[in-house]
Amino acid sequence: MQENRVINPATEEVVATVTASTPSDVDAAVARAARAQRSWAALAPADRARQLRRFAAAVDDHLEELALLEVAEAGHPIGNARWEAGNARDLLEYAAGGVERLNGSQIPVAGGLNVTFHEPLGVVGVIAPWNFPMPIAAWGTAPALAAGNAVLLKPADLTPLTALRLAEIGLESGLPEGLFQVLPGAGRVAGNALVEHPGVAKVVFTGSTAVGKQIMAKCADRVKRVTLELGGKNPNIVFADAHLERAAASAPGSFLDNTGQDCCARSRILVQRGVFDRFLELLEPAVKAFRVGDPADPATEMGPLISAEQLERVRGYVPDDAPVAFRGDAPAGKGFWYPATVLTPDSPDHPAAVEEIFGPVAVVLPFDDEEDAIRLANGTDYGLSGSIWTRDTGRAVRVSRGVAAGNLSVNSHSSVRYSTPFGGFGQSGLGRELGPGALTAFTETKNVFIDTEEQRSD
Repeated sequence: MQENRVINPATEEVVATVTASTPSDVDAAVARAARAQRSWAALAPADRARQLRRFAAAVDDHLEELALLEVAEAGHPIGNARWEAGNARDLLEYAAGGVERLNGSQIPVAGGLNVTFHEPLGVVGVIAPWNFPMPIAAWGTAPALAAGNAVLLKPADLTPLTALRLAEIGLESGLPEGLFQVLPGAGRVAGNALVEHPGVAKVVFTGSTAVGKQIMAKCADRVKRVTLELGGKNPNIVFADAHLERAAASAPGSFLDNTGQDCCARSRILVQRGVFDRFLELLEPAVKAFRVGDPADPATEMGPLISAEQLERVRGYVPDDAPVAFRGDAPAGKGFWYPATVLTPDSPDHPAAVEEIFGPVAVVLPFDDEEDAIRLANGTDYGLSGSIWTRDTGRAVRVSRGVAAGNLSVNSHSSVRYSTPFGGFGQSGLGRELGPGALTAFTETKNVFIDTEEQRSD
């Protein structure tokens, strides 16, 4: 029996030990899930919706407990962790509202009646990452359950605690046994077994592009449905006509939230050449004012990186001769701390400008005009998110259409809402999560034709 230690990244203390799932555990879980799913799918839609609302209400009763678990296992500031727990609750409520609106259609045809139905897939595997363990687990779980499926959730081995507690709360709220199960453990063992299992109809994966490609290949070999939310290297485009003070004041949060461990981080700041120096002057005090420290302190805005391995990865992008414009502060002593760092490389091809660092590091690059801004914004293999700062509405629309990304914000850095679709272009993924279409992504469309011509006997 293998056990994984869960480490508090702010203190390096062991906060829990969790038994890792084996392939035989996955086999047994799939069998239980399949039995539970048949009964769950047979429930009247109103009853299924009612049960999901009870689950959401139970999560609401445990928001603080879940948030404190997130602080301990992921090092998230308590304010962020409370939002994450609330997001999981909100998504369950939103998905519950879709159960009775999962409508098929009637298609006009000659000689009869043609209707479509949305049938649940069966058992769905959700593989969640360590950077946002709670909300992203809910992104896959809530709509899949609402559509009539069972869910097997494989959390990251660094952050299994909130997932395990969510499953317990689900049972306590009345979810059928076996319908929502958590399989902690390493991706190469439990995750692999989940992806390859013939009883799992779909896999939802959030994580690195490299691992996503491997999962997609395994799913293709089995003609298994897959949704992938992968990496990002997102632009924050600031035009000369923008409200510079507002753009600069908001920029630190766009790449320092969750210590930069965010696929939506706006870590490529593109600034029109005429205001480049002024923007840097405004950005520096804003970055240095970002409060870094104890995640349990409500005033903290940025905590530690998730692990020693991630700390070394980030350091590798900022060697001694790196073009550092300025840095923030970071605590000394125990914990995986790294200061907010802003680079001004000479070339947009610098590794820190095109590769996903997943840490509190941003590059600032100049551009000349709209065409140049779009070219630079599209200068990576990713296409997940980004921001555009301008007071010109026409320009905002033109640049939004020109930037190859799935989620853009104008004069804002807000790109994720449970009520709107989320997903990327290119190497940032495949498919969409959240929004009005979230439930249908967990169904098969069945077409039925009924001959209405009079049937005469011989």
